[in-house]
Amino acid sequence: MHAIIEYIPLILFFAVFKLVDIYWATALLMLTTLIQVAYCYFKDGKVPTRHWVFFAIAVVLGTLTLVFHDEQFVKWKATIVYAIFSVTLLVSRYVLGKNLVKKALSSILENASESKQEINVPEALWNKLNLFWVAVTAGISALNIYIAYNFSLDFWVNFKVFGLMGITFVCVLATIITLFKYLPEDDEEKDPKQS
Repeated sequence: MHAIIEYIPLILFFAVFKLVDIYWATALLMLTTLIQVAYCYFKDGKVPTRHWVFFAIAVVLGTLTLVFHDEQFVKWKATIVYAIFSVTLLVSRYVLGKNLVKKALSSILENASESKQEINVPEALWNKLNLFWVAVTAGISALNIYIAYNFSLDFWVNFKVFGLMGITFVCVLATIITLFKYLPEDDEEKDPKQS
């Protein structure tokens, strides 16, 4: 459910772009990110930093797009967001000494494990995964702006919705496969003789 809520602004952006135009889609993107922030606040009493960042970037670039009637501004949103992700992962690991990929995935994996055992993944692997996601987010950032300026607006919107989601899905899947062997095995079914 949480993942669906994260993608609602993007899905609505795509639908309105196809039905009307980029300007209506941009206005709706701004509105839906505001609703997303409000939803998080009323549901949890706080708003994650990433939602504030998405909202701020959507409002600034969306406003510029609408005021100047120029879609070039909104095309930069994904590039800026993914560049921020990339720099944040790099700085947090090598300047602040915190591996955000490890922090995020450890809690997810431990919550998903039925046995609630701690996941023991070598630190070197966490560092490789962090660098992997630095490269992925930097690559997506560059690819988005390349496509934005070298292909049609329609192609860019399709890439933004389907291409970025596809790349992200494949990279998440690769990460899960990498970590799979470190997941604790579920307790074997009890021997029927013991019952």
